[in-house]
Amino acid sequence: MAKPKKRYVCQQCGSVTSQWQGQCADCGEWNSLVEDAGAVVTPFQAKHNLQGGGRMILMSGLDADIPLPARMSTGIAELDRALGGGFVEASATLIGGDPGIGKSTLLLQAAAKMALAGKGVAYVSGEEAADQVRLRARRLGLGNAPVQLASATSVRDILTTLGGATPPDLLVIDSIQTMHSDLIEGAPGTVSQVRAASQELIRFAKERGTAVVLVGHVTKDGSLAGPRVLEHMVDTVLAFEGERSHQYRILRAVKNRFGGTDEIGVFAMQTEGLTEVGNPSSLFLTSRDESVSGTVVFPALEGTRPVLVEIQALVVRLASGATPRRAVVGWDSGRLAMILAVLEARCGLSFATSEVYLNIAGGYRVQDPAADLAVAAALISALSERPVATDMVAFGELALSGEVRPVAHGALRLKEAGKLGFTRALVPAAQAKEGAVALSGFRNLGGFVDHLLGR
Repeated sequence: MAKPKKRYVCQQCGSVTSQWQGQCADCGEWNSLVEDAGAVVTPFQAKHNLQGGGRMILMSGLDADIPLPARMSTGIAELDRALGGGFVEASATLIGGDPGIGKSTLLLQAAAKMALAGKGVAYVSGEEAADQVRLRARRLGLGNAPVQLASATSVRDILTTLGGATPPDLLVIDSIQTMHSDLIEGAPGTVSQVRAASQELIRFAKERGTAVVLVGHVTKDGSLAGPRVLEHMVDTVLAFEGERSHQYRILRAVKNRFGGTDEIGVFAMQTEGLTEVGNPSSLFLTSRDESVSGTVVFPALEGTRPVLVEIQALVVRLASGATPRRAVVGWDSGRLAMILAVLEARCGLSFATSEVYLNIAGGYRVQDPAADLAVAAALISALSERPVATDMVAFGELALSGEVRPVAHGALRLKEAGKLGFTRALVPAAQAKEGAVALSGFRNLGGFVDHLLGR
């Protein structure tokens, strides 16, 4: 049975002692200590009670004046755009992508340019030897960059080496799945090892002011391998996307505590490495001299950057009673089925006896709902074999009622289309205002179909 714990409380200053004494040791008052019978304390409570025994933490107001975090430019404008302006000091960044997509190449280029600009950069590879990294740097024309290279997999060895000298401004770990901590049992790449190694590296970044970049593997479905908590631990998560059959690569911010997640960086894979693409529309637009049925240009929007892509549709009529196919590349197949249903239910256009193929040129992936009207225009053009004018773009969202709904940043899309030589646009009626581009507005899909078919 636990005994009540006695304590003596000063009535003047409130200090607590375990024994009575005539004078309070804190305020100096005499005969101010009064016995106070505390609650019953068991050994378990004494050991596990977290309401005492800790240190006082510093609390600050929400309205405190805090300067913006300092950023370090990588020397690559597209990478800076995706990061929100560059790497932030004492931050942790996770970048993932398919094998061979160019993660190590991009980070080596950024590390070399930052080192040439006077920043301290350390590149630790757990997958390649230092000589392999050095040879790749020479192939990229960056062999003279003062980057500190190492090939190691022990987090203790890495932090001991870096902690014994001036910490670098940038530390690249390639990759986090190859690192291991000797405090945790298990092979490198396991959930516990990835979590423990990441925690130690992130702690080093916060304490020493180093920007740490972790390269992460991905699973076969494209998600980052390892524990999901890894994405919560870091400050920024970047996804490197692209198809090996195409030269372009897109760096997309999935999470960013220091900036927006709606910006992308566009790169092209060349023999000299990854090069920046200042005008992404040049990669996704097909050059043609004459009109072709089933092709419509759509001004997509990635963050604040408009990207013009070409939507291609092909409708093949089947003479037999075979089940028609629906094939989609670069777009949502469920959304295609919805638009086909709206066209048939609201406009009387039947695709039931035809195979439908939809493709986004250049391997680009469109997730913008504003592409609904452009997809509908491509389908109508392919079905009727009436080409859409080559100087025309289309955008707008379709409702199940057949209504053409307005979309965000219409003026920005039209401005980019005008820069690239497009003179006409098919848009929702709510956004059909006077401008540099001749606009045709539509309230519903029926009027849109009549316009394309010349009724």
